[in-house]
Amino acid sequence: MTRSSRTAHRRRRTAALALTTAGALLAAGFQAGAAAADPAGDRGPSKAVAKPRAGAAPVKLSAAQRAALLRSATAGAGGTAEALGLGPKEKLLVKDVAKDADGTTHTRYERTYAGLPVLGGDLVVHTKGGRTTLSKATEATVKVTSTTPKIASATAGSRALAAAEGAESAKPGLDGTPRLVVWAAGEKPVLAWEAVVEGLQHDGTPSELHVITDATSGKAVFQYEDVRTGTGTGQFSGTVPLDTTLSGSTYQLVDPARAGHRTYDLKQGTSGTGTLYTDDNDVWGNGTQSDRQTAGVDVAFGAAATWDYYKDVFGRNGIRNDGVAAYSRAHYGNNYVNAFWSDSCFCMTYGDGAGNANPLTSLDVAAHEMSHGVTSATANLTYSGESGGLNEATSDIFAAAVEFHADLESDVPDYMVGERIDINGDGTPLRYMDKPSRDGASRDYWSSSLGSVDVHYSSGPANHFFYLLAEGSGAKTVNGVAYDSPTHDGEAVPGIGLENAERVWYRALTTYMTSTTNYAGARTATLRAAADLFGTYSETYLAVAAAWAAVDVGDRIALGVNVAPVADQVSGVGQEVSLQTDAYTTNAGASLTYEAAGLPAGLALSDTGLISGVPTGTGTGEVTLTVTDSTGATSSTSFTWTVSLIYDSTARVDIPDAGAAVESPLTIGGRTGNASAATKVYVKIVHTYRGDLTVDLVGPDGTVYSLLNRSGGTADNVDQTFTVDASAQPVDGTWRLRVQDRAAIDTGYIERWELTP
Repeated sequence: MTRSSRTAHRRRRTAALALTTAGALLAAGFQAGAAAADPAGDRGPSKAVAKPRAGAAPVKLSAAQRAALLRSATAGAGGTAEALGLGPKEKLLVKDVAKDADGTTHTRYERTYAGLPVLGGDLVVHTKGGRTTLSKATEATVKVTSTTPKIASATAGSRALAAAEGAESAKPGLDGTPRLVVWAAGEKPVLAWEAVVEGLQHDGTPSELHVITDATSGKAVFQYEDVRTGTGTGQFSGTVPLDTTLSGSTYQLVDPARAGHRTYDLKQGTSGTGTLYTDDNDVWGNGTQSDRQTAGVDVAFGAAATWDYYKDVFGRNGIRNDGVAAYSRAHYGNNYVNAFWSDSCFCMTYGDGAGNANPLTSLDVAAHEMSHGVTSATANLTYSGESGGLNEATSDIFAAAVEFHADLESDVPDYMVGERIDINGDGTPLRYMDKPSRDGASRDYWSSSLGSVDVHYSSGPANHFFYLLAEGSGAKTVNGVAYDSPTHDGEAVPGIGLENAERVWYRALTTYMTSTTNYAGARTATLRAAADLFGTYSETYLAVAAAWAAVDVGDRIALGVNVAPVADQVSGVGQEVSLQTDAYTTNAGASLTYEAAGLPAGLALSDTGLISGVPTGTGTGEVTLTVTDSTGATSSTSFTWTVSLIYDSTARVDIPDAGAAVESPLTIGGRTGNASAATKVYVKIVHTYRGDLTVDLVGPDGTVYSLLNRSGGTADNVDQTFTVDASAQPVDGTWRLRVQDRAAIDTGYIERWELTP
């Protein structure tokens, strides 16, 4: 559902998240005939089939222990930045610290550059003993040429308002003045203005549109909607226990067992907190919408159940893990068909649906929305593109997990989202985890176009992955609901049980994912989590890889020896070669032996899989690498290796900014005949904006061959091999690489180039 922020003087990044936008809810062609849960059927998900390692379990930190870790990390932030090789203008700001039972700490940092926030510069430092590893949102060096904007703040604000109008936001207005930032989530870091436009989305959900504008060129860089759409008797939860507070002779819906979580009735208002729910006898609601307390019961129970789930399963102390209670607001607006979590108020808000008669207060809606808060406090997955789909999927995943943890008779747990609220009026859920495409819009599998899909639908492959990981593929019935989950490759996937699937996803989210994590990154993060919890190449680890392959993300891991494919190689006579091959075995404790047939003369293979040496003659042949482990398991891969006469120049040539062309010469002698019709030109240029550059090859007779003509957008550097038809050129003579920078600001140099005529 949605995201919003209001601050008087200083804006902080916020999250208000909704189950889906109303447009998405109403426009999708949902299929009828969802299977009904049968309370008399199987009463639970598949059980965990492996026990996680005790050392990887999160430590349940007291408030004092957590505060001490935060103080220590903050005090050492300068040294950490230096150890990581960050520049003198970069500083690390501690966001959170977690600790494992084996003593491993995971410290999550935001970053600044010359005092400016770096959006997309977050990272996690994992420390065990003296060993440190990193999870980073960007691999790029965070650096900008200048921190003085050429585009005025007012101009950026005007363009942000225009963007909001283009997004059909009603009543748009700037939330303060735009702030200057370094935007590091794109191809290269740029100085930018971040403007936030508040208003209303078309369904009445609060809007907080973040618009990023390049502060040098004025070009639009990025934009995303940050309001994300997501004893008593309740309409959905049934009769449940409530922890309340007695004030005088009146009971208040204030939960003393969960840090004083408060539940309010907005009475169809859209701002403020409304009125705190009170009662004279501590018996709340009657299970019907006509009693305003009924929604309050569902809302309060949803908050309690979500708090309890994260505490019982992961030792998490509230949404932010800081022991601070959120609050909840029921009866928002009129005919509001949505619900949302907001970081700015640290609160959860629910509409009453069409005609104010169909509230969105079911348990999975509550858990979905509040889980957006957990994501915001940890990986903070950017709510756009593939990371936005993973953000939505995370909330769906934990919505299902909370349902199973609560195990209500009145809301039997399942792998569907929003099945009780009936927004569509036909009894269908919003989303199906076993086969997401059943909703008419979600994707079952990953594809290269997934990042352009609405995040509520690009969540499909991750939801599908999670269901497959928990329950496995094929037809089965869980709690009376029939599922039949397909796989992209047609191969079966074994389930590891819901409990273990939850552990894997939570650890990946909180320990390894960052704001820019995409689907490939999520695969890596979950495999790392599975390795921590169950061991590398354990059955659980292999099942994680299989579940991702089943949604077309990466490959399965075969039992026994696996050899990574090796790309076809091109080397030069007399040039040193160093190629590290990669192989592993799933047989625990087994050692590996490497053999290679067909290596070019002058090259040799070490017992660690390193191919090195200096080729002594030209030619092309097939090389077969075979790896065998000590159990006798074996695997091979083949590739082509071509050894040619390659000529290179490694003399540095500086490229003046917006100046005259420069040349790097390379002279060949002692060769007869002409160059090839497929002459190869490898170019390595270090430059902070390759779109400024033209790059040409100039033959011995002066013929010019264009290699690069200001293409590549805002990316850094040129590291590329080009092919040209130079068959009209004699090989002998002086060849030149000509480079010109045709725009101001960015600079660089030619590091090396090679010619294979």
